[in-house]
Amino acid sequence: MEFGLFCLMGYREPGTATAAIYDAAVAQVQAAEEAGFATAWFAEHHFSNYCVCPSPLMMVARCAGETQRIRLASGVVIAPLYNPARLLSEIGMADALTHGRLVLGLGSGYQPYEFERFAEPLDDSVAKLVEFMDMLDAAFAGDCFTHAGPHYVLPETHIAPRPPQGVPDIWIAGDNPALHRVAARRGHAVMVTPRHYSAALLAAARARIAESWRAEGRDPQGMRFAALRPCCVTDDSDEADAFLEQTRFQIRLSQSLRFREQALAGAMLVEKPWAGEPTLAEMARHMLVGPAAHVAARLAEEIRAADPCHYLLQFQVGGSRTPQALRSIARFAGEVVPLLERMVGPLAGIGQRAPVTA
Repeated sequence: MEFGLFCLMGYREPGTATAAIYDAAVAQVQAAEEAGFATAWFAEHHFSNYCVCPSPLMMVARCAGETQRIRLASGVVIAPLYNPARLLSEIGMADALTHGRLVLGLGSGYQPYEFERFAEPLDDSVAKLVEFMDMLDAAFAGDCFTHAGPHYVLPETHIAPRPPQGVPDIWIAGDNPALHRVAARRGHAVMVTPRHYSAALLAAARARIAESWRAEGRDPQGMRFAALRPCCVTDDSDEADAFLEQTRFQIRLSQSLRFREQALAGAMLVEKPWAGEPTLAEMARHMLVGPAAHVAARLAEEIRAADPCHYLLQFQVGGSRTPQALRSIARFAGEVVPLLERMVGPLAGIGQRAPVTA
């Protein structure tokens, strides 16, 4: 079991400076490294205030020089929106800039709003991602490779920036059975989103993915399964309520983009409820928001129900503030983890200070 930091990098107040959003993410990554988190993840989305990070690999490159130990991860690269030859080169370069700390999260995408503006058919996205993974394997297996597939053709090509260890560790995002089967065949980890907001929903998601592993003749006991969770460690009930409301705002934007129901007021997405939306009281019962003991108990419940190997914890959601996120990161490592270890046993490394290198 490991913990990572997830940075979505959205905003709620019109006119928020993007430079400030990126700097806030860097500050959280540095705090997470100091606290002993294993990985920092950076999202990719386009054309809205839901997320202003169009290139997670650029954030990886920025943080490579700001950190020393923490792994740096795309969470995730939406591969169908890229020229594959360029993406292969940028993956190799990001791995070199991090000195091998790159974790490669890949996804097929889900927002029609984005794909339409790239003139890309969303219906082809899963097939293109799978084909890109074939290219990725070939690109770093030898000095040169060629590819001729349904969507991409590449003559004999040498990708100059080359990870010395080969293809970085790959994690696949989404709740898509076709991608789950690909992950099973290749042994990649799978991540699911905050929509699985309770232990029961998370366990059901794991069960669906386990069926894909069985269908591929693989033992689900070997499956790496990760969950993305908003998290706020606070003893202030008003602060907890405000964080839950910000979380609901963020999920509302995501759901409207998922189902092509988005509306814009100028440059800002309009917030609207989604079908089956839980109440804030329901969210409060299940989410990792509240005093350290509450957060630890919820985590223990989820770990027992769904056995994740990794959590991507988002400490800044919607329009919540960076100081609050930094306090939560410190309290999670210093207070939540010791309580959680009493409930479920030792965890990997969290809470230990990052080593200092010259």
